[in-house]
Amino acid sequence: MSFPERHPRAGQSGPVNAFLTRHPDGPILVDTGIGPTHPGIDAMYQPTRYALLEALASVGVAIADIWLVINTHLHFDHCGGNNIFPGTVIFVQGAEFEAAQADRYTIREHFDFPDAQYRLLRGQAELAPGVSVLPTPGHTHGHQSVVVDSEDGPVIIAGQAAETAQQFQRLEAESEVGVATLRLLHDLMPARVYFSHDHAVWERSGQE
Repeated sequence: MSFPERHPRAGQSGPVNAFLTRHPDGPILVDTGIGPTHPGIDAMYQPTRYALLEALASVGVAIADIWLVINTHLHFDHCGGNNIFPGTVIFVQGAEFEAAQADRYTIREHFDFPDAQYRLLRGQAELAPGVSVLPTPGHTHGHQSVVVDSEDGPVIIAGQAAETAQQFQRLEAESEVGVATLRLLHDLMPARVYFSHDHAVWERSGQE
């Protein structure tokens, strides 16, 4: 999508990533993309859409296979496909869910739909063996990141705790709270860190 005026990356374009973790208990999806056509979103962000169903199918996963969904936060480009998961447990921080009730925070029909099964978290939590979330405020008050154990060490899905791998490396964030969040993530000594709006992956080797 193209980043609009008043965005820190105005005039640039970037990806909108969702992340699939193949857990022994079932596939876990982190964020669900932009969602269907919306006049206001399309005019402002000019997105190129890729169907979530087709993206999952390309790696051998069906919508019905998804065991859990985790939202880093509830802006439109992170919860746009939530409504194709009725009955599936969706984890989000309670502070984020409450913020999303405000007008113009997000697209309501993306996250408020029949048989939505939200589990509201209040801080750090282990959601499955080897998969946990921790609050990473900054971009939004209720933002959370996902930590997945691997043989190489922790792998972090940072969401929008940092816009880019470069900003993560430089501890550049939108606020002092955001900088503290990035320090917290660095302190976990991750092997790799993935970002919602950057194709680049931060890797520990050669970085620190």
